[in-house]
Amino acid sequence: MPKATAISIKQLHAKTGEWVRRAGQSKAPLPITDRGRPIAVLAGPDLPIRPRRRTLLPAYAALMKKSAGIGVLADLDAVRGDR
Repeated sequence: MPKATAISIKQLHAKTGEWVRRAGQSKAPLPITDRGRPIAVLAGPDLPIRPRRRTLLPAYAALMKKSAGIGVLADLDAVRGDR
């Protein structure tokens, strides 16, 4: 099988076992494409996983700093009204 920098999803379907074995032995992730666009990455278990950097929106951060208030039951009572 020729060395590839990326494979299509069609190639992956055709020879899944071979590609999975190859990715498991490789030191680099193998991108999977669908119509030329990357959609997934096949990587071995020894490759380090890059942690995602998350950014909290200012409004959400402010909401999280607020105290919990009275509680969920009071909020439910307010929504339900006199039911």
